[in-house]
Amino acid sequence: MKPKISYYLSHPIQYFSPLLREMNKEFDLHVYYFSDASVRGNVDVGFGREVKWDMPLLEGYSHTFLKNLSRRKSLSNRMWDAVNPGVAKTLFKDSSSIVIVNGWSYFSNLLTILTAKFLGKKVWLRAENPLNQELLKSKRTLAVKKLILQFLLFPLINKFLYIGSESKKFFEYYGAKRAQLVYTPYAVDNDWFQRQAYCLRDKEEVKEKLGLPGNKKIILLSGKYIEKKRPLDLLEAFRLLDRADTMLVMVGEGVLRSEMEEYIKKHGLENVVLTGFINQSEITKYYAVADVFVMCSGPGETWGLSVNEAMNFALPVVVSKTCGCTADLVHKGDNGFVFEEGDVKALSEALKKLLVDETLRVKYGAASLRIINDFSIKAIVRNMEGAVTA
Repeated sequence: MKPKISYYLSHPIQYFSPLLREMNKEFDLHVYYFSDASVRGNVDVGFGREVKWDMPLLEGYSHTFLKNLSRRKSLSNRMWDAVNPGVAKTLFKDSSSIVIVNGWSYFSNLLTILTAKFLGKKVWLRAENPLNQELLKSKRTLAVKKLILQFLLFPLINKFLYIGSESKKFFEYYGAKRAQLVYTPYAVDNDWFQRQAYCLRDKEEVKEKLGLPGNKKIILLSGKYIEKKRPLDLLEAFRLLDRADTMLVMVGEGVLRSEMEEYIKKHGLENVVLTGFINQSEITKYYAVADVFVMCSGPGETWGLSVNEAMNFALPVVVSKTCGCTADLVHKGDNGFVFEEGDVKALSEALKKLLVDETLRVKYGAASLRIINDFSIKAIVRNMEGAVTA
């Protein structure tokens, strides 16, 4: 008989759906959502527009949407964005012995943890928080948070599902014991992305379809045009690069668009494309034509799954040290470069090294593909299975 697990999530997320389908093969899984915003197509605050993902979010596993009493129209990691008192009744009726909760930002996360513990169920907590960003907070904030997490919340948790090395350090910093830690590497659907990479291997043909010049190397950024992504840093680094044979493609949308457009106009940058929002089924074309992938984010980038996506296309990566994924995915001297957040000159120099040396680009790209195969959905499920029987 399959172990019975219930998983409580804020809303359907395009990155989580492949994991839930894989989990459903090995477990008797039921997923409970606090909100249906992402399938209804509500406004995404970061993108600044209505977003409805065009990939199947709800197929391949059983699920229930719990009634959310919050009057807020979107989820932004605020306590009262998700208020689902039905959680308690659901847990009383559900026979799952293991309850997985994703994070603790919302009222409903805390209600799930408290109710499940009261009922004698095992509670597993999965979260993204990296310690390197946590330690940027004030001593007062850290002291208060240590009191809340280490002495109030974390004693209720049986297993901590960490996504990478900084996530593991975060849990340990707040008192998680080594025996409680389960490695569940943050992953995208590698199989799907690598199939797409194979289908889109004719780079010149894909460039033509996207209306991009075939004779230029492409630097790619994929993310919202918001402060934490620091897109203006990349624009400045591209200006310093000053290479006529290179184009910067910035896939995304957001509140900084007008500021980015003003910067482009002010400095006469001709080889920059701001694509606007690109849905999941189309974004693979941009990875397929890219030569280098960049993530220059600051605090708040708890991981950066677009780096995973890019690495599935055998792309060398240039990533800021602040990003949660950097310690795990970017191997300096192997598949890319790490630079200090905000150091535009270092970012530009790293890009130059990759753009002028095709042999280095190919070598680093091959290493990216090799590295990312260890960050897989199958590895997550395998490690969860081990934790069930431990």
